[in-house]
Amino acid sequence: PEFSMKQISFAQAEHQNKQKVTRRERFLAQMEALMPWQRLIGALSPSYFPTSAGKRGRPPIGLERMLRIYFLQQWYALADEALEDAIYDSQAMRDFIGIDLAIESVPDATTLLRFRHLLEKHALTQRIFEEINASLADQGLFMREGTIVDATIVAAAPSTKNKAKQRDPEMKQTRKGNQWFFGMKAHIGVDAVTGLTHSVAATSANVADVTMTGHLVREDDKRIYGDAGYLGMENYLGENKHDPDTRCCAAARRGAIKRMEDSRKKALLLAFEKTKASIRAKVEHPFHVVKNLFGYRKVRYQGLAKNQAQLLSLFALANLVLAGRCQRHLGGGSVS
Repeated sequence: PEFSMKQISFAQAEHQNKQKVTRRERFLAQMEALMPWQRLIGALSPSYFPTSAGKRGRPPIGLERMLRIYFLQQWYALADEALEDAIYDSQAMRDFIGIDLAIESVPDATTLLRFRHLLEKHALTQRIFEEINASLADQGLFMREGTIVDATIVAAAPSTKNKAKQRDPEMKQTRKGNQWFFGMKAHIGVDAVTGLTHSVAATSANVADVTMTGHLVREDDKRIYGDAGYLGMENYLGENKHDPDTRCCAAARRGAIKRMEDSRKKALLLAFEKTKASIRAKVEHPFHVVKNLFGYRKVRYQGLAKNQAQLLSLFALANLVLAGRCQRHLGGGSVS
């Protein structure tokens, strides 16, 4: 990037000479190495038009810099204004973006808002998701052996203290166990071998998990795994439950096994369910990264379309985190 050639300021020099490398710096360095920057810029450039191409108004900001700011927003779960403040506060963030406060200011919250709207309007978060996954596929991280499907509830604000005096009409209530939740569901399809997300869909919380199966699987999947919420998924995939070659492998209901008398058959069935559960465990890793590492616990925007756009970005970035872990386990280096 153009900023690497600039002379560093006193603040940057002081920051670089400190002894400790913070967790934030380490994380941003990993993402810098793993991100397929040139691929993303090549895919998004045709749709990106800087807001002020003329001489008047704000100077145009490059696509790569706006992407870096947008990714920081996803990683640290910050609103537009909060992100602007955080960049002023954090030298690590400024280094990642390539901003030297001695000669330029941080792009303001309105600039980021417009960039987000541009991404949503042209479905560019879908492109980000596809390009990052294509880059990981080139490294052999999508095995095409099978898919694990699952969904998680993302809470939305239930308050009616707003201009319209109502809740978001696209968010719905659902019951899980004995507890009621209001919001949406994030449905994902995950590679059964590597645990990387290849499909994402957002629906209201009251949509049954099993009905989305067809949107989450790949045509060449050999097996499809799901929890007990996906019993009957063969009906949505045009397969026969009794066919010995069926790809569907959903968990049995716990109650049905509990009611069985102790016998060799019950012991075998429990062992089989344990094996299936150990395979399905990989689907929890992307949810863990998005919810716990990135701090995405609540719906940020109104309507499903905007939230689906954000989910695509979040799970694309989660794939990079998981890919980095895969490489460390395998003893591989960073990816250019």
